[in-house]
Amino acid sequence: MPDLPTTLGALRTSNYSEQCIARRNVKDELRANLICKLQRGEELFPGVVGYDDTVIPQMVNALLSRHNFILLGLRGQAKTRIIRMLTALLDQRMPYIAGCEIRDNPYHPICRRCRDLIEEKGDGTPIAWLNREERYVEKLATPDVTIADMIGDIDPIKAARSGRDLSNELTVHYGLLPRANRGIFAINELPDLAGKIQVGLFNIMQEGDVQIKGYPVRLPLDIMLVFTANPEDYTARGKIITPLKDRIGSEIRTHYPLTLQQGLAITKQESWVDRVSPSSLEVPNYIREIVEQLAFLAREDKKVDKRSGVSQRLPISVLENVVSNAERRALKAGEAVAVPRVLDIYAALPSITGKLELEYEGELKGGDNVARELIRMAVGKVYTTYFDGVNVSQIVQWFELGGSLKLDESLDASAMARQLGNIQGLMEKTGVLGLGASEPDALRASASEFILEGLYAHRRLSRSEEIGFTAGERKKDPPEREEGRRPPRRQFN
Repeated sequence: MPDLPTTLGALRTSNYSEQCIARRNVKDELRANLICKLQRGEELFPGVVGYDDTVIPQMVNALLSRHNFILLGLRGQAKTRIIRMLTALLDQRMPYIAGCEIRDNPYHPICRRCRDLIEEKGDGTPIAWLNREERYVEKLATPDVTIADMIGDIDPIKAARSGRDLSNELTVHYGLLPRANRGIFAINELPDLAGKIQVGLFNIMQEGDVQIKGYPVRLPLDIMLVFTANPEDYTARGKIITPLKDRIGSEIRTHYPLTLQQGLAITKQESWVDRVSPSSLEVPNYIREIVEQLAFLAREDKKVDKRSGVSQRLPISVLENVVSNAERRALKAGEAVAVPRVLDIYAALPSITGKLELEYEGELKGGDNVARELIRMAVGKVYTTYFDGVNVSQIVQWFELGGSLKLDESLDASAMARQLGNIQGLMEKTGVLGLGASEPDALRASASEFILEGLYAHRRLSRSEEIGFTAGERKKDPPEREEGRRPPRRQFN
């Protein structure tokens, strides 16, 4: 690669044509690079799952229209990830006047310092280069953000050292927004900005000027503005000023995964499951599906606050915790293979309850009980997908005839497989899940327990958290467990 020009004169005669750099602002740059990617059929936002037919087309339209835009969505909907990926649509490198705080365009400088420098040095003006990642600035909006943070302030120390009057533009210490000049400036949780900060923001967006301590500063910034917000805060009166809302070109709604398969793909991509461990870790598909179904059910449950949402981080954290519990059991038992069981999902309650904002009814019931009920429902739904129409009456009959089984949470795979093997017809049904007789005990034990838990979820068997499982239809909900107690043994009979 040839050396990059280091002076304004060298830049004028280089392949980086003056005409292109002078006339193409950052929105035109994003638009041009986006068009190239679309023509080449490249993936625009790799790793973002479930938005191909909804959010991404709307974002493409906004970028092609050169709009500032806002992503509205609940927590855990990849809003921040998406806006950070916009840097891939910027040029690899961008020239600016070396030493400039606001990365001034060498052909059209807007700050006093750079205009004076070019007037003094002409073609000898030093040029520096920015990588695309350095052209992205992000700020989390909080109530304590000041106009000085966002726009800038008069710096008396700079004035004293240079011997200039405080009203001189050269005494200004620029804030985040001017420092994002010729790049992308993102504000997360926009409604949390104080009203006066929002006024300064839309003024510099539209008119390109702002007052700093009563001194008018003209800053026609070249900038792409993107925002994120919660829909409830964004539409509530008093959260966002109308003139700012009016200046945002496109309002794009994000959403949670629309299908279970999309959710599974996201969780598999983001969860830390493929880890180095003395025990080989193998996660059955039905365990992944139960964990994902848990999040889908929570988003629909009337006991869970829909305004807060159920983040996609819930199934990610739960799956990691489930795998860790199986790993811990295998390490203690000295087993070569660790396979999660349904009981490991119950053991992952700490990663569920902290992510659920409950309504009044849910608060009365208790976070742990709500989570347990969601797990039971999730097991039932996944069980149906595998065993709908499968005859399991032989298993149920075994318990009705007085069969009994107790399973301890810490029981090793071989001992558990032996106990489950005594149940008439149970091990044979694991073939529905694609398992054969030669599979490791850990896999067969996990599959067999899933079948029993599925029968419990469909009320073909009943279970007491204190005593265990009993035959027949469940008469009442399991009694609440005391907080902090060790997971009980499970008994089928």
